[in-house]
Amino acid sequence: MLNIVSIFLGGGLGAVTRYLISFNTAKYFEINLPAATFLVNITGCFIIGFLYFLFIEKTNIPPELKLCLTVGFCGGLTTFSTFSLELFEMIGNHQIFQAFAYIILSVTICLLMTGIGAYLAKLV
Repeated sequence: MLNIVSIFLGGGLGAVTRYLISFNTAKYFEINLPAATFLVNITGCFIIGFLYFLFIEKTNIPPELKLCLTVGFCGGLTTFSTFSLELFEMIGNHQIFQAFAYIILSVTICLLMTGIGAYLAKLV
């Protein structure tokens, strides 16, 4: 149960952080790109990569804190960080074909599902 609470708290903090970054990015930067999403994605990827190796080296960190920061905070900030870590692990395990397939399938199918969802919403 403590794991769930830890993830919940971290996820809330990550989501609020994403909102604040998005709000402030739109306020201060006027470029024709989704800068806020890009910023949270690269930030989340850095954080999860840093934490992943920190937690391997520092085994005395409580598992609840690990879950709070990785699954919770990074997951609330951006799921792209988890996607990137999974790809990083696949490449590290020499699963190059699977990693490439995962990239292509994820981007293609998620884009397709976004389009289908948008289309179905118009029918309602």
